[in-house]
Amino acid sequence: MSEIDSRDSRDTRDKRDSADCAPDLDVYNPDSYADGIPHATFAELRRRAPVYRHDDPQRPDGFWAVTRHADVVTVSRNPEIFSSNERLSLLDEPADEVLLTQRLMMLNMDPPEHSRLRNIVNKGFTPRTTLTLGDKVREACDRIVGAAVDKGEGDFVSMCAAELPLVVIADLMGVPQDDRHKLFEWSNKLVGDADPDLSVGDPGGVEMEMFGYADALGAARRACPADDIVSKLVCPDRDGQELTALEFDLFFMLLAVAGNETTRNAISGGMLALIENPEQWERLRADPAGLAATAADEIVRWVSPVNAFRRTAMRDTELSGQPIAAGDKVVVYYASANHDEDVFVDPYRLDIGRDPNPMLGFGGGGPHFCLGRHLAKLELEVMFRTLAERVERVELLGPARRMRSNFLNGIKDMPVRIVPA
Repeated sequence: MSEIDSRDSRDTRDKRDSADCAPDLDVYNPDSYADGIPHATFAELRRRAPVYRHDDPQRPDGFWAVTRHADVVTVSRNPEIFSSNERLSLLDEPADEVLLTQRLMMLNMDPPEHSRLRNIVNKGFTPRTTLTLGDKVREACDRIVGAAVDKGEGDFVSMCAAELPLVVIADLMGVPQDDRHKLFEWSNKLVGDADPDLSVGDPGGVEMEMFGYADALGAARRACPADDIVSKLVCPDRDGQELTALEFDLFFMLLAVAGNETTRNAISGGMLALIENPEQWERLRADPAGLAATAADEIVRWVSPVNAFRRTAMRDTELSGQPIAAGDKVVVYYASANHDEDVFVDPYRLDIGRDPNPMLGFGGGGPHFCLGRHLAKLELEVMFRTLAERVERVELLGPARRMRSNFLNGIKDMPVRIVPA
């Protein structure tokens, strides 16, 4: 059988199986992620129904679960068909009263509005800007890992994984370091609504608290600009472009969450993966300088800190031969795409030297490709290089407790013993 015949046969099988795919293949319920990403379920969906009509407790017509790498890329790169703005980007159905405000957040915009806002904020996240943070990231990693080694035992998340992105984001945004743990608490409450340890019921109060802090910070920088991203965003550039007060509040909230949660979860999930794959840890220890960059990419692929985003079909279309109607809810699953057998050789094997590695941990391209990817990758590279140079091994002292979430693949705490090199 030729390659084309084989592909056609698979596509025919997929369309047939999509209609009768077992209803217990659930990737929406947060409980499905209690032990980590439900890889077996995603593999079954990729094989039998890569664009699958999934039940949704908030919508009688359900949603389309998109699980293959190629289809996730297609959705991501065609915002005119698959909108972030129509019904926002998070998985839950938004209340109508929050749509107008939340549509002003960059995460929930489509071009051309998204392009205008992204052009303003891009100036704070260029590769050159990231390079200037290199020394600060290295100093922070030395200090954080050194303190963890001295302590010997404790929660890896609070000792190492959470501390680095908090220090970096606070410095980048001009937030006093004494206030950095406010970002930690706010972001946890905003994304932890499905977790009994983190839920605050109505997150509106948390948002108002963050907005009040952002308003004060923005006002201070307008009055007295400093060398930080906040000053670049709230003060007019040479073209007269600047963020409005509400746009800045929403971007502050987005950056506090995205710049903190995702990197923290990649570091903690990456360390857990290296503990569970000791041969890869020894490989990294043997060549930290040579493997840190590819290890960072592989950790993002393996962990997939952001599991999924939602889009809305703006017109009748199709995806891998599956008809999709205008108005349909479409959810792309990065955790599944990052383990697609058609793209990755031996996808369930951690390989810190994997190259090429077309992982979608920073999005599938298109307008929403991760703004802070250069910074996140720098933090991961330096943290794991520092750990490999200064630590002989990290031992689990108990199970890692995961966040109850179908959106983020997060670890709440992970008790460890750190054995110095």
